[in-house]
Amino acid sequence: MIELIVLILILLVLLFAIWTTFQLVGLLITLLVAAIIGWVADQIVPGSLPYGWLGAIVAGLLGSWLGSLLLGDLGPDLGGIAIIPALVGAIILAFLYNVVAKQARGRRL
Repeated sequence: MIELIVLILILLVLLFAIWTTFQLVGLLITLLVAAIIGWVADQIVPGSLPYGWLGAIVAGLLGSWLGSLLLGDLGPDLGGIAIIPALVGAIILAFLYNVVAKQARGRRL
């Protein structure tokens, strides 16, 4: 009887470890897709996003949110991110950032 309880506990621990691993892999895929989308938006819009890849990830994630508000879930989905709305939203965010950054630099001079 004790052996059965130990085996069930070991099985539960293994299932939890597998579930956690898949959750982390899903998170990494989402961040990778957001980084690529943010980088593409940074290449399309003149100027550059701050903080390199971290800025690209933030632009991709926020662009995904903004694009899904504007366009819904249009187009293919990868890593939980709809590609077309995310790219449109990231381009809008990168453009807005560049406009605000230019105005802020103009005031300092």
